[in-house]
Amino acid sequence: MPVRSWRAEVFSSLSVGPTWSMSFPLGLLKSTIAASLEALQTFVACHRLPDSTIRRSPQAPWPPTSHHSAPAIRRLSDPSVLTARSPMRVFAPCIPAALFAAAALLPSPLSAEVAYNAHVVFDNSPVEGAYYHSSVEVVAPSSVEHLGGHAEIVKDRTVSPPNAVRLHWKSAPGGDWRVALGVPGKDWRKYEFDGDTLSFWCWSDTEITAANSPRVTMKDRFDNWAHPRTLVSGNDRLPAHTWVRVRLPFGQIDPFCREPSGKPFQLRHAVSVIFLQGLDDNAEHTLYVDDILVLDGATADTEAPAAPSHLTVRGYERHCDLSWNPSPSPDVVSYRIHRSTDGAHYVPVATQRNAWTRFEDFLGAPSQNVSYRISAIDLAGNESPLCERAGATTHPMSDEELLDMVQLGCFRFYWETGHPDSGLCAEIQPGNRNLIAVGGNGFGVMALIAATERQFVTRDQSVERMLKIVRFLARADRFHGAWPHFLDGSTGRAVAHFGPYDDGGDLVETAFVVQGLLAARQYFTADTPEEREIRDTAARLWREVEWDWYRKSPDSDYLLWHWSPRHGFVINHPLIGWNETMIVYLLAIASPTHPVPASLYHSGWAGQSPQLVAYRQNWGHTSEGDHYANGNRYYGIRLDVGVGRGGELFFTQFSFLGFDPRGLRDRYANYFVNNRAQAFINRAYCIENPLQMAGYGPDCWGRSAGVNSGGAQPLPRGDNGTISCMAALASMPYTPEESMTVLRHFYRDLGPKIWGTYGFHDGFNPTQNWFDEDYMSLDQAPIVVMIENHRSGLLWKMFMANPEIAPALAAIGFKPDAEVAEGR
Repeated sequence: MPVRSWRAEVFSSLSVGPTWSMSFPLGLLKSTIAASLEALQTFVACHRLPDSTIRRSPQAPWPPTSHHSAPAIRRLSDPSVLTARSPMRVFAPCIPAALFAAAALLPSPLSAEVAYNAHVVFDNSPVEGAYYHSSVEVVAPSSVEHLGGHAEIVKDRTVSPPNAVRLHWKSAPGGDWRVALGVPGKDWRKYEFDGDTLSFWCWSDTEITAANSPRVTMKDRFDNWAHPRTLVSGNDRLPAHTWVRVRLPFGQIDPFCREPSGKPFQLRHAVSVIFLQGLDDNAEHTLYVDDILVLDGATADTEAPAAPSHLTVRGYERHCDLSWNPSPSPDVVSYRIHRSTDGAHYVPVATQRNAWTRFEDFLGAPSQNVSYRISAIDLAGNESPLCERAGATTHPMSDEELLDMVQLGCFRFYWETGHPDSGLCAEIQPGNRNLIAVGGNGFGVMALIAATERQFVTRDQSVERMLKIVRFLARADRFHGAWPHFLDGSTGRAVAHFGPYDDGGDLVETAFVVQGLLAARQYFTADTPEEREIRDTAARLWREVEWDWYRKSPDSDYLLWHWSPRHGFVINHPLIGWNETMIVYLLAIASPTHPVPASLYHSGWAGQSPQLVAYRQNWGHTSEGDHYANGNRYYGIRLDVGVGRGGELFFTQFSFLGFDPRGLRDRYANYFVNNRAQAFINRAYCIENPLQMAGYGPDCWGRSAGVNSGGAQPLPRGDNGTISCMAALASMPYTPEESMTVLRHFYRDLGPKIWGTYGFHDGFNPTQNWFDEDYMSLDQAPIVVMIENHRSGLLWKMFMANPEIAPALAAIGFKPDAEVAEGR
């Protein structure tokens, strides 16, 4: 997405959010899964690790130093209800300390009675400055302050730390202004809000009355607008210099002015909140806005929730990792992190969504001794007592320790978001935990193997999770042995997420999960009933994939991506290289039961027929590499295979998590050498930085697919300034020194912006000030696995040990090769 002009599309489209560019679209995400708290507590207890690396401070004295209960409420006339922030405090005992050891891996709650995404429009931005999910329009002589067409995020005044929105405007006669705050990801995740009232806290530098009040409206995904309302009306007043809660009943039909089209605004489908010019008082005003929620306006709640418990803290080099057990109260919407540098005085520093009971607090340097306490916040704004305190000290870390930290952090995505029924993780977080992407979980199986070897989890824990996974995959929907792209995490039924034709087998996702299962088949080799079941089930599922069915006809030169039980091969998407799908052909040729001839590798994957040449030209917009082989030099680096400059870096990773390309070549390339070349070309493009994107350089490179990636190739075309965290980090085997330089920079310099609950984010864009905390199953595991392949070659060894692989490679024509890579 290009940088938005200050004349942003506020009037035409107030749904502001990232775009997706990849071979497969991003998932539909709209609600969280359900599981009981009792089951959660059992799950937590069963997945804890010894506390050898955890430091717990002694139980803190009671009562805590400070926290707030529900503010006192002042009822004002409709349409506004204003609530002034009260200093009243209420104290109650914390939940008793845990009777079992604290864990380095603490699963976050698999559900919450209150779905964060069903209520929260805005509570905090990942960074200060220009708010990415906003847009501003102004017509002189009115004025409104903005940063490049975006609203400003500040940290000097907040309700929920660390930041809030700041609006500064002048409503002049004949002018106009509008500031739209989009719901992050709402346009593509398709969450539905639950409630009839918009609620938010605001702080004004001057008294706001009906004569100088701005107006507020909302817009839904169908481009329907709510009837604007003023912050205050009639004789109401919004006092200066105090936080006040405003409630506007946008979910109720306005009887005075109805929509003539018969298509009223639908609050549950809201995608943005818009502040508008009100009466033209020609005066300057400043308003801070925080905690924008959708609520049930009829609900009155003054009871504070119960505190969270079992807080543990682990110190790293620049940050502390906090984890805790959730509050048992059903209406908790978030957690507040309180930090102390003296063990006595605690200051609120951050807020975490209710579904994640882990937080990464950056302190910026080693040798920082800190302690923490956590409170729970409910929808009404009531705050629990603080939990027991725990602390740690940051310390210098070696490169090996940093690699451990990154592998553990990214692995947690699979471990802690694993579905209680399937053991599989969600496609994306934040998102619908019931929407399971099959291929990403194949990568997750390989990450689990690496985590087991690194002792992030015990072997018994790993076996338990693997049994759940293979049993679920065995009973899930399959179509001629192939799984669909998406499964329902509870039922195992196919989810036709991309449309009605996407209701059957997906051969690429299937290959990704089989790659993981074959690695597991060789890793779990103990002579126990559990590990035998893992091996036997993995082998059976592998044998049952009918790769030859996806050839469509016996004389077809290539495999097809999809098949639908209702629509057949209607999508008709051929699997043509160079991209991420090489592993499909390797496995299809290696199949012991439903193989395809090795010739398909050359006629399909590397095919050079006019049809396939046109296919490559169509997506690459170039004739370079359109016959599969390339041979050109880019930045002085020879690229043997690939369209143009090779494409996105995940091409060099997804098929090579298990397939070890070292010392082998087919008639076209040594793929270790080629992958290394593609990574160096990508890096060289970012160093050249022809569009002068912020941040690009030798320590910040990696153009690849992601949530907001634009074209995602090392080309000016489509370059929007987004760096994929996975791109350089999962290139570690190909570019070890250069990737390690990136890792150090990402953590030590950018860590507060791009390291979070489950490791490094999907991506970031300093040019657009986009640092959303998104994690994908397709991203986190390749980081874990390829770092492990760099360190020990473990996953390469496991996959290549399967007896079917070597004969298939020989049949294709792979031969030993000792070519030296170019690049540096």
